[in-house]
Amino acid sequence: MFLSSLFIYIFSFIFVWFGAGLIVSAVDKFSHRLKLSSFAFSFLVLGFLTSIPEIAVGINSLAEDRPEIFVGNLLGGIVVMFLLVIPLLAVLGKGIHLTDHLQGKNLLITLAVIAAPFLIVIDKKITNPEAILLMFFYLVTLYLVESKRGFIEKIEEVVEGFQHIGIFKEISKLLIGVVIVFISSHFIVEKTVYFSEVFSISQFLISLTLLSIGTNVPELSIAIKSVFSGKKQVAFGDYIGSASANILLLGVFSLIHNGEVLTGNRFLIPFLFVILGLGLFYIFSQSKNLLSRKEGFVLLSIYVLFLLYELVRI
Repeated sequence: MFLSSLFIYIFSFIFVWFGAGLIVSAVDKFSHRLKLSSFAFSFLVLGFLTSIPEIAVGINSLAEDRPEIFVGNLLGGIVVMFLLVIPLLAVLGKGIHLTDHLQGKNLLITLAVIAAPFLIVIDKKITNPEAILLMFFYLVTLYLVESKRGFIEKIEEVVEGFQHIGIFKEISKLLIGVVIVFISSHFIVEKTVYFSEVFSISQFLISLTLLSIGTNVPELSIAIKSVFSGKKQVAFGDYIGSASANILLLGVFSLIHNGEVLTGNRFLIPFLFVILGLGLFYIFSQSKNLLSRKEGFVLLSIYVLFLLYELVRI
C-alpha cells in the first residue's frame, strides 16, 4: 500500500507538470489574441483554474461536515503562495517585475485584502456576515485588476474570437491541461492526506501545511514552466488570482456551511507570519517594482521558519 501510494504520488506530479505546461502555453497565446495582458488574463481565469483542487477539498470537507479542513487549506494556500511559490518564482526566474496592475496603492490594497481572512479568523470562527465580507474583498482585488485593462469590457471580443479556429485550438489545449491538473491534483491531495496519517500528523496541521502544498502543486508547476518559457507574468498573475480566489472560496464555503464555522486556535501565529511576509513583500517591491532573487530567499526563509514552528507544535 505504501509503495503503490508513493508510485501514484510521483506520477501525479509528472502529469501535473505536463498539464501545467499546456495551460501556460494556452493562456499566453489566448491573452495575446484578445490583446490582454498575460497578467490580467491569468489573474481572472488561470487563478480559478489552478484553484480546482481547493474547490474539490472544500466540497469534500463540507460533505463530511469538517469545515476546519477547508479553512486550514485555503488559509494555508495563501501562506504557501506568498512565502513559497512567489519567492520560488523570484529565485528561479532571477527576480519578478511587478506589472502596472499591482504597483503603489493598488499593491498595498491587494496585500491588505489578502491578509484580511487571517484577521477575521483570529476569534476562532467565521460568521455569515464575515463570509459575505470575504466575498466583497475578492471583488475589490478584481476591480483593481480589471480597471487597468478593461478585461470585462472585452467579452464581445472573446465571443468573436471563438469563431477563429486558432482560438478553439488554444481552448482545447487549455481544457486538456485543466483536466490533467484536476485529476492529478485529486490523487496528490488524496495521497498527501494518506502520508500525513501514516506519519501521525493532525488534520488541521495537514490542511495548513501539507495539504495546502498539495493543492498548490499546479501553481508550483506553473512557476517552473513559466521560468523556462520566459513567461513569468503568466505565473505571477495566476498566483495573485489564486490567492484572491482562496478568499472568495473561503467566503462561499462558509456561507454554504450555513452557520458559524468554528476553527482551531492556531491562526494567530500564521497571521503574524503572513503579516511579516506580506509586509516584506511590499517593502521589497518598492525598489524598482522588482522582487529580486535575494529577496525571494528572504521570504522562503520565513516560510521555513513557519513550517518548523508548526512542526514543533505537533
